[in-house]
Amino acid sequence: MERTLREILAQAGEKLLASGLGPIEIEIPKEEGFGDLSTPVAMGLAKALKKPPRKIAEEFVKLIDNKNIFSKVEIAGPGFINFTFTRDFLSDELKRLITERDLFLTENVGKGRRVQIEFVSANPTGPLHLGHGRGAAVGAALANLLKETGFNIEKEFYVNDAGRQVRLLGLSVFAKYMASCGIDYPFPEDGYHGDYVDGLAAEFKEVHGDSFADKQFDEASENFIDFAYKKMLALIKKDLEDFGVIFDTWQSERDLYSNGDVVQAIDDLRVRGYIFEHEGATWFRSTEFGDDKDRVIIKKDGEYTYFAPDIAYHRNKILRGFEELVDIWGADHHGYIPRMQAVIQALGLPPESLRVLLVQLVNLLKGGQPVQMSKRAGEFITLREVMDDIGPDTTKFLFLTRRSDSHLDVDIEVAKAQSSENPVFYVQYAHARINSIFEKATETDGYVAGSQKSGDFDGALYNDEEMRLVKKLLLYPMVLRGAALTHEPHRITFYMQELAGLFHPYYHKYKVITGDVQLTKARLALCEAIKIVLHHGLKVLGVNAPDKM
Repeated sequence: MERTLREILAQAGEKLLASGLGPIEIEIPKEEGFGDLSTPVAMGLAKALKKPPRKIAEEFVKLIDNKNIFSKVEIAGPGFINFTFTRDFLSDELKRLITERDLFLTENVGKGRRVQIEFVSANPTGPLHLGHGRGAAVGAALANLLKETGFNIEKEFYVNDAGRQVRLLGLSVFAKYMASCGIDYPFPEDGYHGDYVDGLAAEFKEVHGDSFADKQFDEASENFIDFAYKKMLALIKKDLEDFGVIFDTWQSERDLYSNGDVVQAIDDLRVRGYIFEHEGATWFRSTEFGDDKDRVIIKKDGEYTYFAPDIAYHRNKILRGFEELVDIWGADHHGYIPRMQAVIQALGLPPESLRVLLVQLVNLLKGGQPVQMSKRAGEFITLREVMDDIGPDTTKFLFLTRRSDSHLDVDIEVAKAQSSENPVFYVQYAHARINSIFEKATETDGYVAGSQKSGDFDGALYNDEEMRLVKKLLLYPMVLRGAALTHEPHRITFYMQELAGLFHPYYHKYKVITGDVQLTKARLALCEAIKIVLHHGLKVLGVNAPDKM
């Protein structure tokens, strides 16, 4: 529907304006009485045309001559144009949805634009926690969403395998190792706790015995650091794979140093005039691009700050030819955004080339009460614990039920419930229920699943509730397109819940398989269309669409 309306408005705009309309805003009215779709296009043109919006809207309506498509075109409020589609048009569109499927559901919005999505990128110093899991769900769903809409996507995990945090992990394991050798060694004040650190120390001792017991940490640091972070990175990879999240590339921070990327990045910015020396330190002139202060990249003692490899990393992404960079960070990193956007601009790209999505933490509940922290992780509940308890599909879907920058409560009891309270069960059950309808139709009445694709059903057979389902289905391409352009995969989750919320009450009220052959074909066609959209939406979210439950 939305694609057709956009084309019609564009044609009318060309008649009204020699230059055409440009981007056209189309909305879904909040109330059914305001039509199927609406546009505020007339209000946007008031200043340019120096006319009242309602007058412009009237001119638009006169230029729209599609009586077979619209049953009603009305001007409302200050200049909204509301469109109601004919049943025949909606019926034809439903047939197209069934017969053309992916071609109908998706639109090539990206046109091959290369986008890199960097997400999770957890320090390899401990297991993944729920915040990492939410970032993984958002990043993977966004990648699927953009790929479905014509973008060329690469998913990357940035491995923080250099610097203070991995050194602190190595020191924590070293202290535990020394204790296991009967040597009193002080545990670092900011060290990593939890059973996994004891496990790493035990594994190290199993491999090396007491051979490091007579050494100081500075002598053995690389052995312990490498062993510990690589073990944790392997654990992270396994958790992500079991979560259904696969990365195309893994970029090592160490490699940025060893390949000379950090030095080259600073030299590049120096040539461009954005590096200066002050009080013995080396600074990036980020205030040139709206940051509140300039940033140190090399301290007085010659040590690089965390910012230096981040500059090199983003320059590396640009050199690899990506046209848009999407970084998914924890919400506590929001203050870091201005300096990274300053880097992007200093390297010659517009600020919108970098999009940062923030992910808030997840609060885990059980029967409405907070769940205690994990003993194994020491300070937090791990993704693995929750994934093993309620399953990857449920975990992912729940993580995507709200905007990523909104706080999220996940109740384990609700997540396990096989009822409408559990949103993922409700959506998956709709898909499974439709599959069972087709099985029954084939067994009892000889209908072949999918035979209704021939289009031999009459849309006029649909009652008002069925027409609401038809319209909801035909809005899916618009929702998909909007979610891609805004980088908001949670819009698909909302839509899936709304569609399931329309289908289940309909199923309980009406028989799909009836004594009326034409009515049965029409309802099977409607069910087939619902199943197609549910399957596609769940695929975008990275969630299975089961045939049986």
